[in-house]
Amino acid sequence: MSMQDSISDMFTKIRNGQFSRKVYVIVKFSNFKKSILKVLKKEGYISNYIIENNIKIFLKYFNGKPVIENIKKISKPSLRIYKNKKNIQKVISGLGISIISTSRGVITDFDARKLGIGGEILCTVY
Repeated sequence: MSMQDSISDMFTKIRNGQFSRKVYVIVKFSNFKKSILKVLKKEGYISNYIIENNIKIFLKYFNGKPVIENIKKISKPSLRIYKNKKNIQKVISGLGISIISTSRGVITDFDARKLGIGGEILCTVY
């Protein structure tokens, strides 16, 4: 079975891992996944990640509930979604984040608006 979208696979493993109350999940390594995980850790959605041969993602819980209530892939290989700086919308009135791939790297929607740049909307997290 060939993997068409490894980023969606990573999000699915995170979702399923939290649903199963796992401490961590393991995904294959890529620098792009590492950039996304760096943003998720900075924003407090995951505890940590360790890079060995693969990436071990330590999931985060608060009062027994997963911190990530929903993680949804927006831009897909079959349909890329790009937004300029004026059209980047807030997720749940600013309670969640969008992760955006820009010319300056992978950043949150808040940072993209602050820097005045747009890019490819990868996912929303809340």
